[in-house]
Amino acid sequence: MISRRSVRVKVMQLLYMLNRDEQLTYSDVVQLYNEGIWKTFELYIFQLYLLLRVAQYAEKDVEIRAAKMVPTEEDKNFTARLYKNPCTQSLATNVGFLQLVTKYNAHENIDSEQIRQIYQAFNATEVCKQYLASNEPTKEEHIKILLELYRFLVNNDLFTEMVEDRYSNWDDDESLVVGAMKKTLKAMPLEGEFYQEFQPSDETVREFGEQLLRKTCQEDQALFELIAPMLKNWDPDRVAILDMIMLKMALCELLHFPTIPVKVTLNEFVEISKTYSTENSREFINGVLDRLMKRLQRENRIVKEGRGLLE
Repeated sequence: MISRRSVRVKVMQLLYMLNRDEQLTYSDVVQLYNEGIWKTFELYIFQLYLLLRVAQYAEKDVEIRAAKMVPTEEDKNFTARLYKNPCTQSLATNVGFLQLVTKYNAHENIDSEQIRQIYQAFNATEVCKQYLASNEPTKEEHIKILLELYRFLVNNDLFTEMVEDRYSNWDDDESLVVGAMKKTLKAMPLEGEFYQEFQPSDETVREFGEQLLRKTCQEDQALFELIAPMLKNWDPDRVAILDMIMLKMALCELLHFPTIPVKVTLNEFVEISKTYSTENSREFINGVLDRLMKRLQRENRIVKEGRGLLE
């Protein structure tokens, strides 16, 4: 689930923190990096659990309807299908998943009233009514309603509030987590350790991310000295801090990561700058990196191999 782009963003943010906080050490930043990487996976587990809790409220709904003095025909016929179907149950009974819920404390401090409100709002939607009215839904229909439920959750203010209260990385990792959630729901009914597919891999986390963090820190001054002459009319001290960090990271990739193609590095940091830096950063970073790349290529300092040879 963790992409190289998300790793680059996390490294960039930590280097910014290191630049702004004199009390932070490199060891502190490495620890924060590893914690941050796993927070993305935790967020995925938390959202799966919230979806499960919303679906589970259907059982409470059955009890409430049955306890009415004068239940309607709808009340009498209502079932907890949203929760009791084979797909949702494959998540509710998955031992490994439930252990992760406990490990990350995903079950603690959940506001039951918010769960009730979210459930009732979804239960009132036309797509949910049609699902509940179906005589014998197929596996595909069970999957479809859970995908609809998740789509509803992501666009629900209460759900967003519950997520953001726990995870400050939601804005940065939203696309990753949403993609993982959809893939998980489409694979239902779930079996075994389905979640392992979305755990951070050593190749991405350590061989790439940790090395990028370490090299950029270790060679900070050397990287700066290579960048400064490429700034043309810009005073290095006037370059936005995030822009300089991105330039150093990109230069580090060009010099020390032989399996990453040059164009991939350039494109990635230009794209990241669109989201995280100033309005003019895209053109600025693109121009500086282009000049850096041409100089390093003339000096035969960019050596690529394997996948890195692909331009």
